[in-house]
Amino acid sequence: MSFKSPIQIVDLFAGPGGLGEGFSSHVGPEGERFEIKVSAEMEHSARSTLRLRAFYRILKNELPEALDDYYYYCETAGAAKPYTARSLEAWKHADNEAQLLELGSSEGNARLDNILSARLDETKPWVLIGGPPCQAYSMAGRARNRGKINYKAEDDHRHFLYREYLRIIDEKKPSVFVMENVKGILSSKVGEEQIFPRILRDLADPGAAFGHSSDGPKYRICSLVTSDAYESGADTESITPSNYVIRAENYGIPQARHRVILLGISEDFLDSSENRLLLPSPGAAVEDVIGHLPMLRSTLTKQRDSVDEWEFTIRNHLNELYQESRAQEKIDPRKIALSANLGILANSYSGKNLSSGGLRVLKQDPWLGQTNTSLDKWLPDDRLKYWLNHEARGHMTSDLRRYVFAAVFAETFKRSPKGHIDFNLKGLAPDHKNWVTGKFSDRFRVQMRETYSRTITSHIAKDGHYFIHYDPLQCRSLTVREAARLQTFPDNYFFTGNRTQQFHQVGNAVPPLLAHQIAEVVARIINRR
Repeated sequence: MSFKSPIQIVDLFAGPGGLGEGFSSHVGPEGERFEIKVSAEMEHSARSTLRLRAFYRILKNELPEALDDYYYYCETAGAAKPYTARSLEAWKHADNEAQLLELGSSEGNARLDNILSARLDETKPWVLIGGPPCQAYSMAGRARNRGKINYKAEDDHRHFLYREYLRIIDEKKPSVFVMENVKGILSSKVGEEQIFPRILRDLADPGAAFGHSSDGPKYRICSLVTSDAYESGADTESITPSNYVIRAENYGIPQARHRVILLGISEDFLDSSENRLLLPSPGAAVEDVIGHLPMLRSTLTKQRDSVDEWEFTIRNHLNELYQESRAQEKIDPRKIALSANLGILANSYSGKNLSSGGLRVLKQDPWLGQTNTSLDKWLPDDRLKYWLNHEARGHMTSDLRRYVFAAVFAETFKRSPKGHIDFNLKGLAPDHKNWVTGKFSDRFRVQMRETYSRTITSHIAKDGHYFIHYDPLQCRSLTVREAARLQTFPDNYFFTGNRTQQFHQVGNAVPPLLAHQIAEVVARIINRR
């Protein structure tokens, strides 16, 4: 049978709403859909984005004649509020749906419990989604923690935020849950104990995890890409942890994003869970996804900025790099092609027609964003007259030298340059004591035009070194909109907050198109039951 009423969704640790976007945009063959009852996020700017997206979704589904209010707000500088009198009730609904609260705090937990008691109909199937914060599990986070004096993983509350997610499973008993986290969770330890097997055991039998007998269903913890599944009482050695990793580039996402995603299925729904694997599909290349966005130039930091000054700076770098590479040709013949390309660009370089973009950039031919791939059914919005969140950040001139060199190198050799071996021309080596050790050989990375991008991470908010645009004419790192497109956020998804906060939101999110595919699996499981 098919449930005529929407399948209820609760979204915890929601961020800007990547998982929720994928689920809420799903529509089944008989019109079946998901409805977010509440989404919870503790960071103000992410919650603001989450609320604005909820407003868009409510208008689109229930009050389409007022959608102009959303577009006017997104496209109008200085617009004070996204709603008018006709859409005020929809805004109030969105404000109630997207909650600013901190899970793990007594106040936050109490508020969430009251909301769930009021809104969630536990007699009907419902789905819990979310990704508990990953800083304690990620490789980078663990490296930072090792540098802290007297740091103990068992004292870090972030290791146990998954238990806030687990508590809701235990008390409210969802039909299905989807939990996402970084790949580092597979090797993370608390004390001497591996954390991942413990999480599997807890999720499979939430009641036992809290020290009481459970009268609710136990769960089978399934992989979405292999036949691996863990059941309560089984030996965790019987499963292969890496089989719970989804490689997003294998499922139509233009990004090599590898994340652990657990599908928990209540024992009441196991008879409809046999067809639960995602279907592989090719991902688009970086140039397909961002190549038809408006070309931008970076701005100059720590000195006067203008188009002429910027162009002079880049051209000067190119001339110097060309001369340096010519001097190395006899030592290393491979430099001949590189120096030729540096020389050609130095002689022809011009940035006269490039702006640095902005929060809103008018759409103009030929920069209309088409990808000529299946993503054209997902990303564009013809109703949108502006590109949102498409602003180049400023860079120091020393970094611009490295960026333009790296982009030319990538075009010449079809790979991104690595470390001191490739960055061996004058003025390219950063002032870093570990540079020549090779420890930071990937410090500067070009996102290659002809393949999918590397993982878009929250670190993009701090610097753009790992996210250099492939086009040497633009000589910059990626914008928020470019990162968002590589994450498969639709073009009408407006990120609020300052630019650093916007980058954080994009980098921490689940790709909505991947979440959409997971939603299809979950819908099949629930509707067949």
